[in-house]
Amino acid sequence: QVQLVESGGGLVQPGGSLRLSCAASGFAFGNYAMNWYRQAPGKERELVASVSSTGGSTTYADSVKGRFTISRDNAKDTVYLQMNSLKPEDTAVYFCSAVRGATIRYWGQGTQVTVSP
Repeated sequence: QVQLVESGGGLVQPGGSLRLSCAASGFAFGNYAMNWYRQAPGKERELVASVSSTGGSTTYADSVKGRFTISRDNAKDTVYLQMNSLKPEDTAVYFCSAVRGATIRYWGQGTQVTVSP
């Protein structure tokens, strides 16, 4: 059974940090690029970061450049999102997804990140 399970979300103060993890199973993780998306109430879903199947290439939304880092460990079938210097506007549900052939094939269920004083 294919699974993507996010963890690491929570409540953090502005300026704080969180590391999200997404554990994959049931498919050939190393053959898929991985994305992190986020969605806040009243806002469109936003692609936050992407990493290629090997981890050799990454991309970021302008809103998070310099603050967030996406990485993956193919030996552990896990993708990470390190989030630093968090802002209230980062508050959202964060989802990981698996991409092959330029198509999102699988989605996780999401983890809530709340940035508030």
